[in-house]
Amino acid sequence: MRKVGRGMLALTAAMALIAPAGAQGAPPSTFEPVLEAQNFAITQERQAIYDTPEYQARLTEQSTLNLVEAVSAQASDPGRLFSDDLCWNGGNGCAGDVRLYDWQKNGYGLVQKVLFTARDGATLSGRVWETKAGPKKRPGIVITNGSVQADEQMYWYAAQALAKDGYVVLTFDPQGQGQSDTPGQAPDENEGVPAQSDGRPFYDGTEDAINFLLSSPKRPYEPVASCETGTSHAAKQDERVAAGLDAAYNPFYKQLNASQIGLAGHSYGAAGVSYIAQWDPRVKAVVAWDNLGGPGPEAGSVPSQQGGSPSKSAIGEKPCPSDPGARTVVPIAKPGLGISADYGLPPLPNTGLPESLAKSSASLAYSRAGVDSGQIIIRGGSHLDFSFIPNQAFGASLRGPDLIDWYTSAWFDKYVKHKGSADKRLLSERWRADPTEAAIDPRGDGNAFSFYYLSRLDIHLHNGTRWDCEELREGCPGMVRTSRDGFPGAYSYMAIDTSPDG
Repeated sequence: MRKVGRGMLALTAAMALIAPAGAQGAPPSTFEPVLEAQNFAITQERQAIYDTPEYQARLTEQSTLNLVEAVSAQASDPGRLFSDDLCWNGGNGCAGDVRLYDWQKNGYGLVQKVLFTARDGATLSGRVWETKAGPKKRPGIVITNGSVQADEQMYWYAAQALAKDGYVVLTFDPQGQGQSDTPGQAPDENEGVPAQSDGRPFYDGTEDAINFLLSSPKRPYEPVASCETGTSHAAKQDERVAAGLDAAYNPFYKQLNASQIGLAGHSYGAAGVSYIAQWDPRVKAVVAWDNLGGPGPEAGSVPSQQGGSPSKSAIGEKPCPSDPGARTVVPIAKPGLGISADYGLPPLPNTGLPESLAKSSASLAYSRAGVDSGQIIIRGGSHLDFSFIPNQAFGASLRGPDLIDWYTSAWFDKYVKHKGSADKRLLSERWRADPTEAAIDPRGDGNAFSFYYLSRLDIHLHNGTRWDCEELREGCPGMVRTSRDGFPGAYSYMAIDTSPDG
């Protein structure tokens, strides 16, 4: 990957000999600064993808095209108010993985951009994804962004992989993100503003997105009444549909199985989907990317700040004056998977040993409630593993998105599609010995699970038996060999996303 001198090779070899007992299995019992330096260096691995002249040239070109498209959209639709959003123009730092553009043009699948009106009158921007190949009826997945620097393009790696796996997928920018409006419409112009401190765009916005995903010609999308004042902004939606601006319904409604819906979300979006999945009876399962939260409107997990230690506080959404009943704490009843990483936002090195279960509190609560759950921790990854930002200032691992897609698809296949074959993928040993990771790791360690934090799965298999593994890195009886997990060869979201449709 990089040329190194003899001195660096000698240092790497020396460091490989210092690894403490337990580094390949259970969490270490002592803090080793050299090992921590190696582990933290993984947050720079993703640069190998985008630090090439070819990628940078493509990124510059796509950023320019995105800017032109954004300016044109604002000029041709002056009713939209999104230019205050950080990622409104899709430039460098917001473009996502530029290799995934022109998905439909290149024959990889089908995608259609859509606009629809949120409950407070803000215009929301999104895309619906599917493939030509596949069953006539398919489950649906809504992906909810994180906040601030987190537009929908950053999650296309996951949306396209899920579409390839046989789902109808809706990505969207919550209010105040990307190309969705910053304010709502009077008298609710301040609802959801600012998005990060208000929180409702990630909770109510997820609900609005589900409603749009489930819309059809017989049941066109209409926004529910606003949370702040109880005002209906359906007239705005109807007017924009009549003007050819908003979509009246999901363009891929024919393929959608409305009885099979799953939610995924990142950061503030993870907090939102964690609650909405339990609150909304239409949702069957949830995957939360850094990290799984509780089943209440103020029980979201705060992204880690210093090192990898999660905050003791919680995030949530503001109250709903027009309908306080929409903010009740509900029982845990739907299977939930959390995926997190060693480091937070911004990724900073550890200065001591983290608590091995610090990121698993929500998952453990699911298990205590008797509901299937898991918590996967990416070794050397960061909060930015989940949003693809091709920029050196945003450190992330190389294999994080692949592991994220693997477990997200397997979780939804098991709990939304109810496929028995998903058990083998969840129990697979492939991430304990990933050859791609081993090839670039200083110690040749291909185990993608954190050695600081315990990764766990506590689930019921298709045959009815319970399988509980509290140390996936070390391994547990019943795990499935890579050669028998149902996926041939190395797993790569890029190879899947860019494969011909059909």
